[in-house]
Amino acid sequence: MKEEIKSEFEKAGFNLDEEEEIMNKCLTFCINFRLTPMDLVSSWEIYYLNRQLGEPIVQNAEMEGFLLHLQNNLKEDIIKGETGLHLYSIGDVETITSNDDVTKDDTPSTPTNNRQDVYSPIHDTPSLYGNVLASGKPADLVTPFSKRTDRFAVKFSINTISDSENGKHELNSEEAESDEYSIVKKVVTRKRCSLVIHGSGLKPGCRFMYDRTQDRINAIENRIRKHARALVASGLYEEPTDPTIASPRNFFAVGMICCDGEGRLNEKSVMLQSSIEHSGGECIRLDLQRLNHYSVFPGQVVGIGGHNPSGHCLVASKLVDYIPISVANEDLNPSKRQAIDKENQLTEPLCNQRELSMIIAAGPFTTTDNLLFEPLVELLAYAKRRPPQLLVLLGPFIDSEHPDIKKGTVDMDFDDIFRFQVLKKLEDYVESMSSAVRVLVVPSIRDANHDFVFPQPAFDISLSQIASLPNPGIFEANEVKVGCCTLDVLKQISGEEISRTAADAKPIDRLSRLTNHILNQQSFYPLYPPAESVPLDFSLAPEALQLSSVPDVLILPSDIKYFVKVLNNESEKTINGKCIAVNPGRLAKGEGAGTFVELDYSGGPDKINASIVAI
Repeated sequence: MKEEIKSEFEKAGFNLDEEEEIMNKCLTFCINFRLTPMDLVSSWEIYYLNRQLGEPIVQNAEMEGFLLHLQNNLKEDIIKGETGLHLYSIGDVETITSNDDVTKDDTPSTPTNNRQDVYSPIHDTPSLYGNVLASGKPADLVTPFSKRTDRFAVKFSINTISDSENGKHELNSEEAESDEYSIVKKVVTRKRCSLVIHGSGLKPGCRFMYDRTQDRINAIENRIRKHARALVASGLYEEPTDPTIASPRNFFAVGMICCDGEGRLNEKSVMLQSSIEHSGGECIRLDLQRLNHYSVFPGQVVGIGGHNPSGHCLVASKLVDYIPISVANEDLNPSKRQAIDKENQLTEPLCNQRELSMIIAAGPFTTTDNLLFEPLVELLAYAKRRPPQLLVLLGPFIDSEHPDIKKGTVDMDFDDIFRFQVLKKLEDYVESMSSAVRVLVVPSIRDANHDFVFPQPAFDISLSQIASLPNPGIFEANEVKVGCCTLDVLKQISGEEISRTAADAKPIDRLSRLTNHILNQQSFYPLYPPAESVPLDFSLAPEALQLSSVPDVLILPSDIKYFVKVLNNESEKTINGKCIAVNPGRLAKGEGAGTFVELDYSGGPDKINASIVAI
């Protein structure tokens, strides 16, 4: 067959670049798609003309795009041959659930054992969007994701309230079997949650890339002065002085940690940059040898107690790496904040206060071997069977790091991919559910269809039950305050931080310490200078990065290991108040499946049910 394929290409006037590899792939295409050599070459001619390739040479680099072309053709043939398709809507749900003959069935709980095919996804009607495949793929096109065996297994859980309080129960084998082919199920109805988005001043389509050196200087100076005012206002510390002046007596200074060179921070290269008000913004070497424990990184604003005997080195005897959380945000007066919050309030409270159920997932939402968005389809199928009040989806959605996006093999506009492959699925999801379900989407700097800037405005979305949040952003649902940031700040701080732990101290949970840096610094991105991959723009609203109070839930997606942690005030170093820190992991990891978080909040951090579930 290889000889026949080669002969057909030569008849059509095409030369082969890497003959052996191309022949092996073409042979596979003929077998998988049941094509003759003549049909294969005819398909290649169509692909060649559509792509407007220059020379009549079959290149190995084009084989991946040619595969997508063949898949689209096969899928289009299947769609043409399939009749009698019906899209289920909320009307069908009401009709079926109102029938007395239908057996009542409660919402199944998350299975604790590894049972395969318990939750089979409800596929939408297949449709063709250029080289992007929709969710309804032919049965013979099997992807690595669809062959996974460990489906919806609970990786980790915190349970301080019983499932019966949430109206949930475990799934038994009988229900599992009947659920496998079900299309419409009766679900436990929840009340619609209130939703208030706290505005940051960023609007879709805002201008950026106007960042000036003066903007950066002002942002750093404002952070240092804010910390200094807060520490003095607490009554625990004296007025800060200039740390660069030689003095044998102990004094108190406030400044920003920085590095004396271009490399990574180490104990010998730690510098302290004081404010322009006290020292003209000068830096001085900081000696941490006398401290038995510390954790510092570039950009961290700290209070230092110590002395400067020579005028060239500040010897620290005490380090304060947090500020009192009770100090209000002075950069935004209460009347202005109230006006912004009122402007962004979407509904009046309709549910019990301080109770909220959420499913939280972070992108990528499709695997690296295709653009089928299978993980997103599976997640929505799960959310149909265990409907939360709020489904929080954090980008990237159209990942600029996806191989097909980077190579440019997708012949469709990024906005169209987002609209058809993401928003359309979310619209179908909310339409099939009751009006109590809401969806909140948060962009990422890796979204190819959105502004590459941080802080980042929200998506321009005006859909019923679907809202968007800036990145980073804060919202309140049923009076539960939630902060979100899709930038991987935990991983970036982890790579820059240096620390020391006292020999007689208890082991410190590193993930909790990294998360506490965000809260202690009252900033979603306290790192400075920023990582090379972060387009930090201080010309935009700098208050968007501020975290002036402790949220009830802090969502920080990261490539580091998933976690759900309750941060509390076990020592004077930690922040005042408790916060649930959540890293849902990534919904898709390479060609395989990732994780998401299911969270039920019932009045406080001590009353939660949280599960990290493998998709």
